[in-house]
Amino acid sequence: MRIFQRGTGALLAGIVLMLAALVPSIASAQSVEDIIARGKLIVAIDTTTPPYGFLDADLKPTGFDIEVANKMGEALGVPVEFVTVTSPGRIPALLTKQVDAVISIFSITPQRAIQIDYSIPYAGQSAVVIAPKSVAIKGVADLVGKKVGLTRGTGEDGLLTKAAEANPGIQILRFDDYSSLLQAMVSGQIDAMGGGDYGEIYLKKAQNGDAFEQKYVLKTFYFGIGVAKGNDNLRQWINTWLFSMKTDGTLDALSMKYRNQPLPVLPVF
Repeated sequence: MRIFQRGTGALLAGIVLMLAALVPSIASAQSVEDIIARGKLIVAIDTTTPPYGFLDADLKPTGFDIEVANKMGEALGVPVEFVTVTSPGRIPALLTKQVDAVISIFSITPQRAIQIDYSIPYAGQSAVVIAPKSVAIKGVADLVGKKVGLTRGTGEDGLLTKAAEANPGIQILRFDDYSSLLQAMVSGQIDAMGGGDYGEIYLKKAQNGDAFEQKYVLKTFYFGIGVAKGNDNLRQWINTWLFSMKTDGTLDALSMKYRNQPLPVLPVF
């Protein structure tokens, strides 16, 4: 039985329209055609994770991931608009539809895939424990009694958090970006850190002059391009484009340019 009086439906419709007007405009596109029609590709990046993303001398984003994003825009025939995020902000950027894609050393994990969708891998690296050469660390047992830094929301965050839970005495310190983590390592605020197997950290020395080295490998991760859950049109186009980038040698060339080593063998799914 209807209990609404005449005019109630119109009132409700007006309220819905008013609420819709208050909702921010959606930046992300739903398809490749939408991106082309809009005239730009919006990509989330992290500029604190060299050599994948950092700022050059002119404070412009550069690095492996940034070049991948620019080449994606070139393939679509549109310019790229970058949205800077930190590691914890990558999934929210997709969930809130701020961006079309995330290209930011976004390790493929089943947990993240519950919330967002991934492309096939386009790069990979090992998460490792790094510490001064003078510090003897061969495994997780040697981290007990030490301050271990990591970047919040990364693959090494999950791995080292589990290690700390199983080995009381490991003190975990989380940082919001990789540059803050590196500074803490170089200045001696932490005894060891979880990070990638790329080499920039080894070019720097702590304030006491001690050099750093990789101690042991935590796990090898593979990076995918993240898109909104269910956006199969864009994800499938990205997979096709990445396949061509891989087979024509472009991805390997970028890896040599920024990582000084070829890409690892990339699995597919």
